[in-house]
Amino acid sequence: MRTHTARTLVLLLAALALAPGIPGAVTAAAAGAPEDRILPADQYTSEKARRLAATHGRALRDLNESIYHCLPWLEVHRQSIGFFRPKGAAEDDRYLALRVYIEQDASPQFARLSLEERASAMFSRYVAPLLRRMAADQALANDPALDGFTMILEWLKQAAQNGDRPVHETIAVFIPRPLAMEFLSGRAAVAQLAQRARVMAWDGESALGPVKLTAWDDNFVSTYKVANYQLADGVSCPR
Repeated sequence: MRTHTARTLVLLLAALALAPGIPGAVTAAAAGAPEDRILPADQYTSEKARRLAATHGRALRDLNESIYHCLPWLEVHRQSIGFFRPKGAAEDDRYLALRVYIEQDASPQFARLSLEERASAMFSRYVAPLLRRMAADQALANDPALDGFTMILEWLKQAAQNGDRPVHETIAVFIPRPLAMEFLSGRAAVAQLAQRARVMAWDGESALGPVKLTAWDDNFVSTYKVANYQLADGVSCPR
């Protein structure tokens, strides 16, 4: 079974702060995000990827910190932030990639949706806010060596399971840089982003192949607040 990380424990403590006799709010750890979420530059297999990692190391660290502090219910996978070759690429295309596990409460309504509907909801909720954070550094976003952006979203499947082993659902979203720039400049809506991006889905370890999603504007990320959770001193979050 999946074990609790330090990030998850912070959220549990925030919830416990509501209990009698435990006053006050929980503040995000001042030490910051774990550095092992970023793939080290010496582990890349191409010169193009190593150059991107060396040039934009500060932007990767800022992205890691932004998610850690501002979206504390998202758990970034170890060594998942970096410049990876997207699945199926014929050339040495390099996309800035990020993989997150989404902590969320069980919802019978969400569980009753089809896979495509659940994936569409997750795309609508998270892809645009994450893309804006990934492209926040203009030097990185405008680097001609960067070919696009990849977001891998993973969540617990809310359905009856055989045995005790949890099953996760996953979508991988591949957005070429021209499409990303269209969206970020306001020339493409989130619905068009979903229609034109390449999206792959998994049910547990079973690959389901490409899926076509619908998407809509969702303000959850900008409005949701974890109870009794406070930002560390000096930290600000994009709106």
